[in-house]
Amino acid sequence: MRFKTYLGKEPRHTDIVSCIAWNTTDEVFSCADDHEVLIWNLATNETTKLLTLPNDLFPTDMHIFPRTSITGGIKKQLGGDIFIITTTDGKFHIINRTGRIEKSIDAHRGAVLSGRWSHDGTAFVTAGEDGQIKIWSRSGMLRSTLASNSFPVYSLAWGPNSDQILHTLSRMLVIKPLQPNSKPLQWKAHDGLILKVAWNPSNNLIVSGGEDCKYKVWDSYGRILYSSHANDYPITSVSWSPNGEVFCVGSFNSLRLCDRTGWSHSLDKPETQSLFCLEWSSDGTQVAGGCGNGHVIFAHVVERRLEWKHFEATVRGRKTITVQNVCSDLMENLDFRDNIIKVSFEHNHLIVVTSTQCYIYSTKNWNTPLIFDLKEGNVSLVVQAEKHFLFVDGQGLYIYNYDGKPVSAPKWPGMRTDYLNENTVTLSNDTVAVRNKGDEKVIHIFDAVTGKYVSDGKPFIHKMEVLEVALDQCGSASNRRLVFVDKNRDLHILHVRTLPNTSKKIMKLSAMMHSIKWNDNSNMLSALQDGKLVIFYYPAVVFYDKNLLPMTIMQKDDSDFGKNPQIISFVGISHIRNRWLFCVFLLMPYPSVLHGYVSSHSGRSDEALWACLAGMSIALKDLKTAEIAYAAIKESDKVECIQYIKKLPLKDFQTSEMALLCGNTKEAESVLLAGGLTFRAIMLNLRLYKWDRALELATKSGNHVDTVLAFRQKYLDTLDITEDKPNFIQLMKENFFEHLNKHCGSVSSHIHSRLHPWI
Repeated sequence: MRFKTYLGKEPRHTDIVSCIAWNTTDEVFSCADDHEVLIWNLATNETTKLLTLPNDLFPTDMHIFPRTSITGGIKKQLGGDIFIITTTDGKFHIINRTGRIEKSIDAHRGAVLSGRWSHDGTAFVTAGEDGQIKIWSRSGMLRSTLASNSFPVYSLAWGPNSDQILHTLSRMLVIKPLQPNSKPLQWKAHDGLILKVAWNPSNNLIVSGGEDCKYKVWDSYGRILYSSHANDYPITSVSWSPNGEVFCVGSFNSLRLCDRTGWSHSLDKPETQSLFCLEWSSDGTQVAGGCGNGHVIFAHVVERRLEWKHFEATVRGRKTITVQNVCSDLMENLDFRDNIIKVSFEHNHLIVVTSTQCYIYSTKNWNTPLIFDLKEGNVSLVVQAEKHFLFVDGQGLYIYNYDGKPVSAPKWPGMRTDYLNENTVTLSNDTVAVRNKGDEKVIHIFDAVTGKYVSDGKPFIHKMEVLEVALDQCGSASNRRLVFVDKNRDLHILHVRTLPNTSKKIMKLSAMMHSIKWNDNSNMLSALQDGKLVIFYYPAVVFYDKNLLPMTIMQKDDSDFGKNPQIISFVGISHIRNRWLFCVFLLMPYPSVLHGYVSSHSGRSDEALWACLAGMSIALKDLKTAEIAYAAIKESDKVECIQYIKKLPLKDFQTSEMALLCGNTKEAESVLLAGGLTFRAIMLNLRLYKWDRALELATKSGNHVDTVLAFRQKYLDTLDITEDKPNFIQLMKENFFEHLNKHCGSVSSHIHSRLHPWI
């Protein structure tokens, strides 16, 4: 991946270009110290003048009003393009699309150094040489003075939810919430004056550059993720791509492309002098920069490379992709009429999204793709599964099959598609899950075919914020499972589809996890944990016997992972590909083969395999195979339990005891009640010391109250304690025990004959 740069022969401006803004993906505004605002049409390569500012106005920043906003939880298109320009005379100017200055407002003492619209378009913020930061309404009315500092504020950025402001303060970075009297987060970031900052709403990461000639990547808590070596000159501009995958860094005669971990992918040395501003187009494919010599530089991201098994697809130019079969060394050239925006290559299909159309290629046929037109040419994300794929644009989320036919378009209240990325959207053959941006504790889970909520019709709400979600890719819809990583870096697994009026069961798999990825043809899960690669051969075993989980985990320690690694694919039976170092790790193929045998209902001498088989057998209620597998891993208590279950006379007894073996007490009770075995259900609750529930069932049935009271009295006598439950005290006052004393012997023998042999 690298930049392909375009620079005109002669500069169109006669002085420093200090401001750049994208109006559309083909139209750019530039403003310079020669007082002119120019429009660059990239489709026709024409440049026209929008307006000429007064001679006493020297621009410092420019930002176009966002094209969408959220009002009352509904996304609306806003009419009338307007933008603001801040100037050195302490004012900002609101200008409409025709070039007319609608308002000029005194904002600061000294120059206004930065002005930015909020992501939702409800306000904008300015910062100046006087050290003040002010919040303004859309119409230019002052709302509040957020901060007053003793140093000039050279750059600022809005937080992802437009409720915080990140700004520079000499060598410090400060995150200031908009709420009154809230405490700001402040830390020393550079050894020199900080000149530029950017905060990406998609990945919640911050990049900064300063006069110490370094650029650095931070998280939203001020923890450093990457620090570059010292460049030759100060860093004068930084900018994130909209999807948060890459960012660019500008300096004197220098333009660098980096991924989100900070690693540099390309370095260009154009004759531009200092790059004072850099801005990405909304589709994330192009960058425009304002140069110190009057030029406006344009750069296009090329040589993006994607791999799927033995195929490799490379974006060679703005409208060209080459696909190579590395086994046969055959190469195909794919040409498109419009600029390529997004490319995805998984599950034997190549998805290419241009500014007007979507192309679907099969690895079996590169000559005749399926093509359909797009409603909006601003696709920000493509996610694939075996049978479907989805894409996200500025209007919504859409699911299509590989025949190019629409399947569904899930929606939820307050939907913000501009914040969705590969970590917060996941797709399988029958389910799609989306982490909500407004409330990051919420995960919306939809049926992929109908677009409606699964099971109870409500989203899943976790106890804390969720960072990453992933659905398994194999198996039936009824066994679909979702794993997610929360704010504490705990990894959880969730059974997605449940019976009506029952809560979704969630289990914790491990801690300190990040970068999770399911295997494409079996339900094995890979994750990174403190520099270790962790493979869960059968993570769903935690639902059936959590004691087997440690036996079904493989860990690999390796220093070759590098800093901040990320898993980008887990393909086939034995290959995991790690991002940034492009390493391939080989796993033993047997767990994947075992998944295949079990899924087809078809059982090597390895403890992990036997543990996986034991868990799968319990899930399928195959007692014979489960007994053999537990015996192989020397779980004698489980073997004895299974042998007991096999001897039970009724199917409902066996099903209930199997549920109890898996820890599903509610399911065990419901099976017995559905089969009319009320006494067994009461005895089950007595075995679990659920006294109130046992008494409730006995009271409803009108029988066996004396049995419950006898067991309760025996429990109290054994522990030598007095009764403290009001409902039991009331029954004792009604002299139930007088009847029990007369028939003590018969009741005891009757009870013990029905007891579990272990109790």
